[in-house]
Amino acid sequence: MADFILEIGIEEMPARFVPRLGIDIKKIFSTLLEESMIDNSSVETFATPRRLTIFVKDMEPVQRKVEEEVSGPPARIAYDADGNPTKALEGFIKSQGIALEDVYTLETAKGDYLAAKKTVGGGDTISILPELCVTAIKKLSFPKKMKWGNLDFAFGRPLRWLLCLFGSDIVEFEMAGLPSGRLTYGHRVMGAGPWEVATADDYFAVVKDKSSIIISPEARAEHVRNEGNKLAAELSGSVVWKDSLLEEVSNLVELPVPIIGNFDESFLELPKEVLLTSMESHQKCFGIQKEDGELLPHFLCTLNLVPKDMELVRKGWEKVLRARLEDGRFFWKNDLKTDFDTWLAKLDNVVFLGPLGSMGDKSRRMERLAALIAGKTDASLQTEMARAGRLAKADLVSEMVNEFDKLQGKMGGIYASKCGEDDVVCKALYEQYLPAGPESPVPSTLGGVIVSMSDKADTLVGCFGLNKIPTGANDTYALRRAALGIVRMIIKYDLRVDILEIMEMAFDGYSKDIKWKLEKSELLEKLGEFISNRLRAYFTGKGFETRVVDAALGAGYRDVTALTSRIEALAEFAKTEGFEQAVLTFKRASNIIKKQGSEQGVSLTGGFEVDKLEETQEKDLAVKLDETAARFEELWENDEFTKLFAILGELRSYVDDFFDNVMVICEDKGLRMNRLNLLKALVDRLSRLADFGALQV
Repeated sequence: MADFILEIGIEEMPARFVPRLGIDIKKIFSTLLEESMIDNSSVETFATPRRLTIFVKDMEPVQRKVEEEVSGPPARIAYDADGNPTKALEGFIKSQGIALEDVYTLETAKGDYLAAKKTVGGGDTISILPELCVTAIKKLSFPKKMKWGNLDFAFGRPLRWLLCLFGSDIVEFEMAGLPSGRLTYGHRVMGAGPWEVATADDYFAVVKDKSSIIISPEARAEHVRNEGNKLAAELSGSVVWKDSLLEEVSNLVELPVPIIGNFDESFLELPKEVLLTSMESHQKCFGIQKEDGELLPHFLCTLNLVPKDMELVRKGWEKVLRARLEDGRFFWKNDLKTDFDTWLAKLDNVVFLGPLGSMGDKSRRMERLAALIAGKTDASLQTEMARAGRLAKADLVSEMVNEFDKLQGKMGGIYASKCGEDDVVCKALYEQYLPAGPESPVPSTLGGVIVSMSDKADTLVGCFGLNKIPTGANDTYALRRAALGIVRMIIKYDLRVDILEIMEMAFDGYSKDIKWKLEKSELLEKLGEFISNRLRAYFTGKGFETRVVDAALGAGYRDVTALTSRIEALAEFAKTEGFEQAVLTFKRASNIIKKQGSEQGVSLTGGFEVDKLEETQEKDLAVKLDETAARFEELWENDEFTKLFAILGELRSYVDDFFDNVMVICEDKGLRMNRLNLLKALVDRLSRLADFGALQV
């Protein structure tokens, strides 16, 4: 056994490409090794802006041998009338590299076929690796590819060198005009090279000691974090870490060197959000804060080398950041001179979405909708929420948000506070865009939830009304994220609202002059299906069994909070003994009602008369249904779904006895209808809890 190394040297790759490349190349190469039957201990990959490395530990020098059975032509066409092999048989023998005496007849369901056993594998690994390397490199995908020179080859960035060793031997292949070899290149300044690598085992020592590279992205990020924490502690502060930025920074450099920069204390008059955005978005720096969360006049930046004159480099970073902060201070002061009424007037000149009018129109719709939603959740907030809805989009025309669009909403909350607006309003404005994604937190206040729901519902209804419904991976207006955001907020705050009623209220807030492409009823139907699919994805993503989720959704989803409890209870019910048989029993009842009722045009009410039933078993079932009815309703009102499913467990034996002893479709029409209504009463109760048809395997 020997170790294997492949290093793909490239021009600086964009930081956003790097993490994905390391994951993809590992999956691709591991799959190729498995398909090629090349055994090994482990596959590791490493990525920097200038290199992509695959390291395979303990790779076998020879392919694994496997005996497999291969089928050939039907026996009836394998030999001619004289018993000689036909061209079909000869072709099979030649293609498989076997002898005629190796062939035998195999009986199958489709008839007799010729077959043979042959041994595959056993080839030398070093002769197979070149094709695997070329295939792996070609399989890598990028958001954008480029070509260079006159080569008919595209990649994320131009290739510059290829190092490939199996033990001490070079694995020879060529890609984009570059031959593979044993040379690597290091940090452009701190250890450029080229450096010769004697064996695959020596690679990491050469990269670290001679090339001055930290090859692992995790190690680079950890180095930045550790060194940053030490430097901040010396200032009696801590770094305001942002994981996404730390990942980006660690993929911009090969030799991270964190340093502290400083800025004038007068800039601390700016909101913390403005200072951090200036540092993070434009300079890829981190803020430094005190224990109370207030910022210190320092920042942490990351170099890609050890400079000869650290102070000179520090001053360069400080100079660039100062210019950004000066801009921020200019926008801040100008915005403070402007009132909300001025911004609200300007919103009428900002287009929201084509036929849906302006952002001014949207803010007026949000004013109405936020008050209505507040009335459903906390009526004491109606006045404040109406105000928050009206002001929600005002900061879009502020100078600060025009420059730093990531601060939309947050600046609205900050400016509202400066203008003396109610604290509830300010926080609602600040959090209105949350959650911004599946991993993003929901608003920390109910006010933030209400305004966020108003915004998202208005957008969802407007886009669906224009038939701009997401298809496949296409979701131009982030409608899936909006729907999931509403779902998450309802669940987090246990809101007892009808999610489709909110959508209907949002639709009613639009002008009657809008030329919709979908009628209201069709719009709400499609939107309901869309939300149901988002709920399905949400709960299955939480680990609930798909059929459990589908069954619960089939019983209704408009009350998302109740749906959550029903799914949890049904998941527990599904673990009980006899659950599968119970599903079959209740499914049978549902099928009978469907077939004998709606499909036959027969109206069944669920109203039955016990004294007109004849058999003991049907009377027992009727009594049990009546006996549990009040308890069922009480438990339903209190969302005690676990106990409700327990009632179904009680009913199951009575239903089984009913089916075993009672003929539902009897000759007596009156008796038949009474029995059908008895089952209808049962099915009506079942259908409030789950669609048992979706539970059947």
